[in-house]
Amino acid sequence: MVSLIRTLRNIRRAGLAQWWRFTYYNGDAKFGQRVGTDQFGNKYFENLNPEEEIPGRHRWVDLAQHDYDATQVPPEWHAWLSHIRKEPLHLDPIVQAVNPPWKAPHVENMTGTRGAYRPYNTVRPKVNTWVPTTAPRGEPTTTSS
Repeated sequence: MVSLIRTLRNIRRAGLAQWWRFTYYNGDAKFGQRVGTDQFGNKYFENLNPEEEIPGRHRWVDLAQHDYDATQVPPEWHAWLSHIRKEPLHLDPIVQAVNPPWKAPHVENMTGTRGAYRPYNTVRPKVNTWVPTTAPRGEPTTTSS
C-alpha cells in the first residue's frame, strides 16, 4: 500500500495525468528520472532515492503497448532492468561498442497471433488418405440382333 505522503509527493512531481497513468498501468504511484526510450516507444525510469523506493525495485518500464508481454522489452534494456548492466544503454560503453551491424532487430514474441511462426512439413505422411480409383467409362456398347 502506498502511503498518502508519497502519493501526494508524486502527484506534485509528475502531475496528475502522469501520476494517474503510472498508477493505472503499473499499479504503483512511482516517480523517477526518465533514463531512456527504446525503438518500440517503451520508456525506462529510475529512482535512486533509497527513502522512496525499495532497493531492487527502483528501475521500471512504462510499456508503449499495454498487453504486458515480457518480450516487448529488448534484451539490452532487460539487462539494465534486472541489474545485469549498471549504466543505461546510452551511457554503457560496452553496449555501444558491441552492437554489430549484422545483428537482427528485436521482434516481440508473436505466439497466439496471426504473425506466429508456423513451420511447414516436408516429410511424407505416415498415413495416406484413401483415394478411390475408378476406370474411365467408355461408350456404351450396343448389341444388335
